[in-house]
Amino acid sequence: MKLPALPPKLASLFKRKTAAEKLAEKHAAKATAEPTAPKRPLIDVQQLAMDFKTLDPKDPGLWPLAPRIVILLSLFAGLIAAAWGFGAIGWSVQLEELESKKQQEAKHKEDWLAKKKQAVNLDEYRRQLAEIDRSFGALLKQLPNKAEMGDMLVDINKAAQARGLAVELFRPGGEAPREFYAEVPITLNLTGSYHDIGAFTGDLARLPRIVTLNDVALTVNANQTLAMRTTAKTFRYLDDGEIASQRKGKK
Repeated sequence: MKLPALPPKLASLFKRKTAAEKLAEKHAAKATAEPTAPKRPLIDVQQLAMDFKTLDPKDPGLWPLAPRIVILLSLFAGLIAAAWGFGAIGWSVQLEELESKKQQEAKHKEDWLAKKKQAVNLDEYRRQLAEIDRSFGALLKQLPNKAEMGDMLVDINKAAQARGLAVELFRPGGEAPREFYAEVPITLNLTGSYHDIGAFTGDLARLPRIVTLNDVALTVNANQTLAMRTTAKTFRYLDDGEIASQRKGKK
């Protein structure tokens, strides 16, 4: 039995196209399509240059958008550069000041630690100061005052005569004032035996007052005795009035 023929429209739906037919249709569609316009560049340099050439400095409100943006960005960059330059100068000054303050802080810390140690050991310092005052007082008692200097010179002369020494010269010199005492030099020329001179120096060391022998020179005489030339120095402490006048003279 023979089937009836399909309508043309249904027959075209069921008909399969070959690959060659599909490629031909694709080429035909491309040929019949309208040509696309060329893509414009993102930044039109020529148009931008033309916009800058036609700028009216008297009426910035009519400037195109691109020149406005470029000029604003340039001004912003210039302001940032100027601020950075001035800021760098100010920062350098501030950094130097900061370093100076750090050094001052370190010095203040050292001073504070030193004072803290002194405060902690204050009682011990007071005890040491009292001990120094006692020692100084004991040493000061070994120095005669102005009224006792005559007795001191007599004691030195008697010590030489007691050992049988011939006192050829006994000449006290001028006083040399120091901070709280005065130095009194005495030029001595003595003649005697070796043992007598040695005993005389020992007697001076045992005196209750301080006496020192300086620039000692010994020579042998024709009779085998020794001649001693020396400068004996003794000291006396200055009273408050003498110390005050001495300080006033220095000022």
